[in-house]
Order: sequence, then structure tokens, then C-alpha cells
Amino acid sequence: MRVWRTSRQSGKCAAFLAIFMLILSAELVKTASEYDPYYTLGVSRSASQAEIKRAYKRLAREWHPDKNKDPNAEDMFIKISKSYEILSNEERRSNFDRFGQKDKNQPFGQSQHHGFRSFHSSFYFDESFFHFPRNRDFSDSKYMLRLAQFNNEVLPDSHKRPYLIKVTSEWCFACIHIEPVWKETVQELEPLGVGIGIVDLGFDRALAKQLGAYRAPSIIGVMNGRVTFFHQAVVREFLRQFVEDLLPQKLVMKITDDNYMAFLENWHVENKPRVLLFDQVPVVPLLYKLTAFAFRDYVRFGFVHQGGTGSTRLLLQYNINTYAPTMLLFKEDTVKPVDIIQARGMKRQMMDEFVSNNKFLQVPRLVSQQLFHELCPVKQFHRRRKYCVLLITGDDPAYLAANKAFLDFASANSKDVLRFAYVYQRQQQPLCQALLQNQGAHSAQVVILERRSQTGKVLYRSVSGGWNGSEEDKYHLHEQLELLQKDPTYLTSDATLPELNNEMAPIFIIRWMNAAYDYMLQIYDDLLYSNWREMMPILSLIFSALFIVFGTVIIQAFSEPGESKPQKPKPKPKEQTQTEDDASSRASTFSRPPKKDFVEVTELTGITYTSNLVKLRPGHINVLLVLTNASKSALLRKFAKEVFSFSGSETLHFSFLNADKHRHWMPSILRLACDGAQSQSHSDDEEESSNYMGYVLALNGHKKYFCLFRPVFTGDDGSDSSSDTSFSSDSRRKSRSKSRSSSHSRSRSRSREDGSGSRRGSSRATSIEVHHKLDRLGLWMERLMEGTLPRIRVPAWPTLVDDTAEG
Repeated sequence: MRVWRTSRQSGKCAAFLAIFMLILSAELVKTASEYDPYYTLGVSRSASQAEIKRAYKRLAREWHPDKNKDPNAEDMFIKISKSYEILSNEERRSNFDRFGQKDKNQPFGQSQHHGFRSFHSSFYFDESFFHFPRNRDFSDSKYMLRLAQFNNEVLPDSHKRPYLIKVTSEWCFACIHIEPVWKETVQELEPLGVGIGIVDLGFDRALAKQLGAYRAPSIIGVMNGRVTFFHQAVVREFLRQFVEDLLPQKLVMKITDDNYMAFLENWHVENKPRVLLFDQVPVVPLLYKLTAFAFRDYVRFGFVHQGGTGSTRLLLQYNINTYAPTMLLFKEDTVKPVDIIQARGMKRQMMDEFVSNNKFLQVPRLVSQQLFHELCPVKQFHRRRKYCVLLITGDDPAYLAANKAFLDFASANSKDVLRFAYVYQRQQQPLCQALLQNQGAHSAQVVILERRSQTGKVLYRSVSGGWNGSEEDKYHLHEQLELLQKDPTYLTSDATLPELNNEMAPIFIIRWMNAAYDYMLQIYDDLLYSNWREMMPILSLIFSALFIVFGTVIIQAFSEPGESKPQKPKPKPKEQTQTEDDASSRASTFSRPPKKDFVEVTELTGITYTSNLVKLRPGHINVLLVLTNASKSALLRKFAKEVFSFSGSETLHFSFLNADKHRHWMPSILRLACDGAQSQSHSDDEEESSNYMGYVLALNGHKKYFCLFRPVFTGDDGSDSSSDTSFSSDSRRKSRSKSRSSSHSRSRSRSREDGSGSRRGSSRATSIEVHHKLDRLGLWMERLMEGTLPRIRVPAWPTLVDDTAEG
């Protein structure tokens, strides 16, 4: 009896166990079929990629939450997107077919465990199903932005192209919802030239705070450094329109038969080439707008609808093929384009290369400093020189013939080493005065120049005779250019050019109105979409300003009338005022540096002689100016101006030596530098008769050599401060010229370097100011920095003796 009960209980348990296993199998089959991507998309396991894609598009349109009001539409749309993501990738599809693996990071065999968990729990939350990967996809990682990268790269680049940035985070349910649309939009807009970026709230909160993005997902547009939020439904068409709305409205002008000639002839006013875009579509494509935005500072764009009735004459005149998009580029010639491109599949890279090669006119007008830098770059070592042929002319009708002749000459003599440009004297007066040396030009003038430094230092030469556009002028200019290319030292004059006026810059009131409009538009956008976190600083500023204004009004209303009257300062005694004026004049004369072109120059004395010369650090050079008491002020001011652009070097030191105090030092160092026999015959005469005022020596104390600059001969002794000593100085000058007649031929070969040349041997002496002795010091300093000056070596440095103390 007990055995029978036991067997009956065992049978019941086995029956219950069988029922339990049957129910479990049914649930597992139900779960597997419910989350099967093939079952979700309604395709077979042998379906092709085209069939899977068609099924996905059909179901996505049907279950899109914006179109389907079913409460489960959003969940179903996520399942459809996830299923398509698995089956569209061959590797993930193969893993699912073999192991039931739905995520590429999921270990093999984990899908059964998840299915069992879903059976025991009524709330299913599968990490792989909701696509919360621990490691981000490679396609997203290349777009990931950091704060430093955004500020250093994206913001400056946003002035050339717009940026579309997605703000996302981990465990973001809505981010999965927009992922397929985002990928399709990126694939469409990135080849057109739109910048793409992704910001993760969890990884870079500082960047998200700077952008004003405090929730995910958010989509942001960045253009010209300005941040704009996208507030519509995340659809590819809306995102494309959002990017298009970021661009300025009048980038591309609609061109017809009625206005095309005015558009092409306007190059003279805007100083830009013109590009005509021919296409069959009635609206301007986004690709053309993005290209026009990137080159808006250089080229003006126009669009012609080939299918319209108002462009028939244009198509016939330029023989346009209506079956493919065409681009024509015009410069000064409005009849014949200088370049043409035609292709069925117009690519952004092709358009950029086409426009970049024709950014400037044949002879552009210098209207800004930036244009001057690009047309006439600074001479670089190991590169070919660039010479600018500049026509200084006017905008009056009397100059039209000369300007047209200059354009014809430039078109016939275009070379890579030459850049032709012109400038209006009325608009750029400081530049023209520096090149023409303050001489008014009644006719057009041609100047050939070469930029030597970013600070405005140039070498130039004016073409004599002016420019009238005649054949003789063209032949003369061509001859000058040929000589220049053979001999770079042909440019004999130097100057420091001022910065050019920006003729195209809008006036202040226009810039202020544009800034105010952008600011008000941003405030309206923040108020409309309730971005209170961004609005709090603005509101705080407004209320603070109102509080200060009303507080000031209230205080003034309740204050006594006598308190607001300013008290007059007490007059100072006359003696105290005179003392302060004397002290300030002494400070300005001796201790205060000049306001412009100042460089620190120390006096070489017995105290500083050892540290500044004898024990000067290796590699350092002391540039020494020799002067007298009478010429100290003028020569120091001119010396500081000439060497100012070289004062940034840490290896250069600047000093001056007073020849009245140490008159034996210069003859001593020259005697040491010369041969013994030759120096013995001239040493006594050099010590007594030579005037070393204005000499400059570059002294290398460690290697014991120096480079010598001889001043420009001015005809003034520099020490004749009164009329009673003029006769004696004239007699000394005559005796000096006789004693140096033997060495005149030897010094003529070095006239370019040391500034002495034929001026020293000239019998006519024109009275010029003392500071003109250092006119060529700037060129000499350039040669010093290049290391091309001759070096004069000495066995030892002479001692510095104070002759006034001995006397």
C-alpha cells in the first residue's frame, strides 16, 4: 500500500514536471519569435539585403511615432530599427544566425540566458536590445568632440562651413530613436562640406555647458561662431533645411538674361571674380551654397536655372550643355570666361579646386591688409621671391586709359614670380605717401616692391617717368622687370609701410546693428523655447542695470544740493609747480623712453665694458653706435628706430660709445684690425683727423671679430653747432678728403653695404640732418642677421680709457 502511494506520487510529480517543461518551452519559443529580427521585419532567413531594406523602410514609415498614434508605436519603431541594424550588417547577422547573438559585444550563448530571465521577470530590460554599448562605435568616435578641439578647430572653421553637432549620452532612450535618421543625414551632408560632431554629456560636460546643451538628445548648428539649436522633428529633410537656414540669405544671386551683364560688370566695385552656376533644378542646390559660403570673401556667385524661360540668351551666348551642371568663372573680361568646368556628378572637392585656382582678379585692387598679405607674401628663405608691381592711380575718369593699359600689360606678362595690383591714392593715402616719399603724384605711378618682414618692411623702386599707358611706358616697365629678375639688388629703396585701410569693411553703425539683430534673435529664440538656463545671466544683467539706474536716481533725489558740487582743487605754489615741471622735463629727456620705435640702448663705459664686450656670452653680439655729445639725441633716436624690428632677438644687445669721452678707442680697434705695415703709416692721421660719428660696429666678444657700418656721407661734421666753427670744419673736411683719395677706389665696391660709396668721394656736399647718416642701417642689420657681412678679426679687444678723466 505504501509502495503504491509512492509510485502514484512519483507519477504526479512527473506529470507536473512535464507540464512545467511544456509551458517553459512554449514561453521560450514565444520569446525567441518575439525578439527575432527576421520575424520583426517579416522577412525570411534567406532574404537579400535589398529585401531587408525595403521591408525596413515600409515598416519604419508605418510605425513612425510622428505618423502612428498607437501607444506602442515608439516601442515597435525601436524594434524595427534594432532589427534592421542587426540584419544590415553581415557580421552581426551571421552571429545571430549561428549563436542568437544580437549585439557584437555580447558573449556567445548569452541570448538563452536573457530569454530565461525574461520569462521570470515581467519587466524585460535587455542592454543589448536597447543598444547601450559600453564601447562606442568607430563611426561615432571619429566625430567625438572635446572642449579644446571645439574651441581651437571647430569655432574658427565655422566661419568657412557650418557644423551639425549631436549631443548624446549613455542610457539615452530617445538617442536610439534618432540614430538611423542621424546616420543618413551625416552620409548626405558630410560629402557636401558640412562639419559633423558628437558631444557626449557624460564625457565632456564642460563643452556641453559651453554649448548650452543640458539634455540629450539635442542637435546644434554652429555657424560663424554662433550656436543655434534644432527644435523640429528629427527628420532628414528638416535637418537638411536647418543647415541651409544657417547660411546667409544672399550668398548666391539668381541670374537671368536681364541682369547677367550687370552682375558680371560689377567686378570693378566688389573687386572679386564672378562665378556662374548653370543647373536644371529651379532652386539653388545646397552644394553650391556651401561652396559660395566658403569663398564668399574672394568670389561672387550667381545661379542660372537652365530650365527657365529667362535664361535662353545666356545658354546660347556661352554654349551651355543643358545635360550637365556647368560653372563659368569670369574676371575682368565679361565676354570670355577664364575657366570652365562641367560634370554630371559635381563634387565638392572639384568645385573647391576650381575656385581656389581663380580667387583673385588679374589685377586686383588692394582694399585690405589681408588681401595685401595674400597677394604679396613675405619673402621666405628657400622659396622663390615674389615681386609686387603696384600701380598707384586714381578713380577719376582721367585715369581709365592708364588703368586699362596696365591691365593689358599684366595680362601679357603674367608670371608666377610677379603679382600685379593697383591702389587708389585717395583711399590709401598713408601707403602711397610712404612709397612716393610724401610727393604728390599728378599722374599714375608704378612701384615695384618686395616685402621683407611681417612688420611692413619692404624694398621698392619707383619706375621713373610715371605711367600713362603708352607703348613707351610698357617697354620701359618690361625692361625694368627683366633687370629685376636678373639682379635682385635692383630694389634700392626701403620703407616701413603702414597697415592698409579696409575699404570693404562696413561702417560702425552697420556692424552695431547687425550685432544687435543677432543678439535680439538669440534672445527671442531662448524665450520661445524656454531655455531659462541660458537666459538667467541675461536677465540678471538686465535687472542689475535697472537696479543701479533706479538706485542712482533715488540717491540723487534725496541728496542735498551742495553735496553734488565738485570742489575746486587748491592751487599749488608757483615754486612747487616750476620744480615739478623741471623734474618731469628731465625725466622725459633722460629716463623716459620714446613712445614709438623704442629699444633699450646702454652706454659703453669702463664699468660695462667687460660684461658687454670682453666677456660677452658665446653667440651674442653687441651692436655699438659711435656718437658725440652734439649728435647724441638725434643719432640715438634714429638708431632705435632702425634696429627696433630686430630688438626681439635674445642674442642682440645695443650700446653706444661717446667718442668725445673715448676718442682713442675707435682708432685703436681699427689699428688692430689692419695689417701692421699699413696701419703704421696711417694710425696717427686716423686718430687725429677721422670723424667716427655715426659708425656702427657689430661686436662678437667671444670670437673676437666685428662687422663695420660706415655712415651715409651727409656733408655735416655733426659737431659744428655754431657758425664760428664752420670754417675750421670745412678745412678739416678738405684735408680729410685728400688723405682718403688713395682709398676711394677700394671703398666704392662696398657702397651698397656700408652706405659710404660714391657719396664719400663726391665733391659736392649737401647739408642734410645728422640722423640721415643711419638711413641704410636697416639693410645692414638684415645682412648681419643673414650672416653675409664681412668679418674683421682682432687679436684682442683694446682697453677703454676715459680721455676726459685724463685731461
